[in-house]
Amino acid sequence: MNDDALRTAAQTSKAWPFEEARKLVKRFPQGKKDGSPVLFETGYGPSGLPHIGTFQEVLRTTLVRRAYEVLTGGAPTRLVAFSDDMDGLRKVPDNIANAGVLHDNLHKPLSRIPDPFGTHESFAHHNNAMLREFLDRFGFDYEFVSASDRYNSGAFDDAIRNVLRNYDAVMGIMLPTLREERRKTYSPVLPVSPTTGAVLQVPVEVIDADQGLVRFTDEDGQVVERSILGGNAKMQWKVDWAMRWVDLGVDYEMCGKDLTDSVTQSGKIAQALGGRRPEGMIYELFLDEKGEKISKSKGNGLTIEQWLTYGSEESLGFYLYRDPKSAKQLHIGVIPRAVDEYWQFREKLPEQPIEQQLGNPVWHLLNVTEGGKGAGDKLPVTYGLLLNLVGVLGPKATREQVWSYLANYVEDARPEAHPALDRLVTTALAYNRDFIAPTLQRRKPENGEIAALTALDEELAATSDDATAEELQNIVYEIGKDPHYGFEQLRDWFKALYETLLGSSQGPRMGSFIALYGVANTRALIAEALGS
Repeated sequence: MNDDALRTAAQTSKAWPFEEARKLVKRFPQGKKDGSPVLFETGYGPSGLPHIGTFQEVLRTTLVRRAYEVLTGGAPTRLVAFSDDMDGLRKVPDNIANAGVLHDNLHKPLSRIPDPFGTHESFAHHNNAMLREFLDRFGFDYEFVSASDRYNSGAFDDAIRNVLRNYDAVMGIMLPTLREERRKTYSPVLPVSPTTGAVLQVPVEVIDADQGLVRFTDEDGQVVERSILGGNAKMQWKVDWAMRWVDLGVDYEMCGKDLTDSVTQSGKIAQALGGRRPEGMIYELFLDEKGEKISKSKGNGLTIEQWLTYGSEESLGFYLYRDPKSAKQLHIGVIPRAVDEYWQFREKLPEQPIEQQLGNPVWHLLNVTEGGKGAGDKLPVTYGLLLNLVGVLGPKATREQVWSYLANYVEDARPEAHPALDRLVTTALAYNRDFIAPTLQRRKPENGEIAALTALDEELAATSDDATAEELQNIVYEIGKDPHYGFEQLRDWFKALYETLLGSSQGPRMGSFIALYGVANTRALIAEALGS
């Protein structure tokens, strides 16, 4: 495929990264006239441990960035991952050990609170490091920018002066959006208390915008007049966001649905500051398994490490790509399906015409992480089947045991020959140990199920050990379709097999499972179920 064909297909592709990128193409058809990069930004508030909702913004923005580069033939771009670590800690997260350190430092800037984990300079530095570690692991091309560094170094001083000069205009935008009680205390500027170090939400009077001088009442009741430059204040959230857009020159930033109002007000403030609101997408929020919004303070979201313990990096990217404008649940239970669907899309990719390739999530993911390599690769065993195997082997199963069974099904069954599968063996063992094994409960077969299992055992006894998965599946099918055993529908037979042999209400293609687990081992399972 040549670049012209790719660009032509991209111009009409309905894949959401290209739809988003076309918004930017209207602003900058061939990039910026002065040759400077188009700037993409993502934001992160390190008031809690990074979860997947944080990571997804970097991934999704990167996909739009790459789509824009395709559409413009390679116009220069940058991606800034911005941490709002100058924000005051308003609530202690529920999932933090040694939380007393945080309680003792409420309302102070996150970057000036000791690290409860004892490994970094501050709580914010710890959380920022966790985020950067994974972004680096995934291979993202980004520049990390810290709000505290910008404020403390004076890099934001001119932007702060700009806010102070336009103080009345900013107040005119914000006050009509606030409740009467909040209007009395609202200020675009949040000074840092010189006595307690807390970020204050108090009225502020601008004395000299050029010098950054303001007057406010401190927590002890004393009236303070001081410069807010050099890290002595931060901006209120919506003002801070707008100030950042203007000062850094942000051209694209997406955000969650909960920030819809913030986008509107920050866009107006950016205009008052002499800039413009960037292009962007408002995406739906992730929900936990109870259907509740994921929150850093509640700690009810998945961490990045949790996903990688039970699934693959590729499956994480795949799950985050899909339907960004639709709310999706994000919990441990979605991982196995995401793994298998990722590989299904990856296998199909080379066979698809270019228009369909651009709508294939894996096309976008491979072009971000692997330079387009790996299209058409397939797993010799699905993750679902792998989980069924380790489920039967039990919570103490080992990697070596799993590979010994894979030899029944996979050609050249060595970890070195199948590194992607080997990584999934490790995650499947962890998933089984923590989530499957504790829930498995095999029931005794009943009525016609007993005769059907007996018949299956007899058929397997007469079957060679090298029978194919398809041949074994046909044996299972024929028994299930035989009216003698009383199954109203074929799925009733399969459900009985899953519940009596595997201890679950759902399971794999039985022919594939028998081929993988082995005929003799499957007969032993049947004997155990029949109590013989």
